[in-house]
Amino acid sequence: MSTFAELGVQKEYIKGLKELGIKTPTEIQEKTILYLIDNRSDFIGLAQTGTGKTAAFGLPILHQINPNSDKIQALILSPTRELVQQIKKQLFKFTKYIDHKIFVEGVYGGEKIERQIKNLKRTTHIVVATPGRLIDLIERGEVDLKHIKTLVLDEADEMLSMGFKLEINRILKYTSGDRNTWLFSATMPDEIKRIVKNYMNINAKRVEINPASLVNENITHYYSVVTLANKTEEIISFLEGRDDERGIIFVRTKAGARKLTAELQKEGFTIGVLEGDMKQIERDKVMRAFKNQSLQYLVSTDVAARGIDVRNLNFVIHHQLPEQLEYYTHRSGRTARGGNRGISQAFILSNEIENIHQIQKKLNIEFIKK
Repeated sequence: MSTFAELGVQKEYIKGLKELGIKTPTEIQEKTILYLIDNRSDFIGLAQTGTGKTAAFGLPILHQINPNSDKIQALILSPTRELVQQIKKQLFKFTKYIDHKIFVEGVYGGEKIERQIKNLKRTTHIVVATPGRLIDLIERGEVDLKHIKTLVLDEADEMLSMGFKLEINRILKYTSGDRNTWLFSATMPDEIKRIVKNYMNINAKRVEINPASLVNENITHYYSVVTLANKTEEIISFLEGRDDERGIIFVRTKAGARKLTAELQKEGFTIGVLEGDMKQIERDKVMRAFKNQSLQYLVSTDVAARGIDVRNLNFVIHHQLPEQLEYYTHRSGRTARGGNRGISQAFILSNEIENIHQIQKKLNIEFIKK
């Protein structure tokens, strides 16, 4: 096991990390930080959400910044507003004890663009952005990315599955020149391979964290066979058996998510819903209530759950199995973070048992029938 000092991290940053309770590097941090601090090159990191990726790319970026220049020197692209805010906050906390100032701006939809334009007029060294809003700013000529040394694509597979393919390609084209691209992703679908082929160095260093098991090993996977008529009752008895625990219930459709939430609220559960048609202000309100624990459970569609990072979730429930295999990885990865254990429980109809076998085989996991 290395220490952060052995990985080349400056002691002022180590002090900031200690204060955040980050004392020893995770596997991805160990395999990436030293390399990225020392080398100016392209990089591919395959790792799940919740493995400490922000520090893995964030610390090397902070070490690269020249604080005497007022140019934007690094760009981090991330799929959702929540993740952008989270990365920005973490970078700020890492820099607490350094002598110079490093300025980070977050750019995302759901907030007035004029305010972000005004913020970007100040000295900015690092921009953390969602792809859609960044394109808006580029088109208005309000962001200068000509001097960036590093472009990070964080959660690259999530950005693509959310439909940001065109935006990402445009940003990669727009920022081409003398910059390095660091790509972090949980999975490597064909679209990502295409980005690597078209925009990255053929010799880019690759690091894979635990490639044999795409899904966090601290998760226990269960399935129960139910009927359409008794599925909600089964979910209710599952929740009743886990008194003080917290979790997310994944539903495939927006209408299904709203319906299940109403049924569970009627039973007296403190539960909120996240779905794609919600306004950003409503979404923020629900997320705040869930994070401060005034809501015990959350019902969510796959797309609405992007970027949720809530500590200490005991379980996730699959009201239906997801349409895409990658979504199972993303869903179950919401629990068992930071070394904790968690449960992933699927409620399936008898004709879906074959899907369970497929997930087991493809993701190299084992389900227990309950």
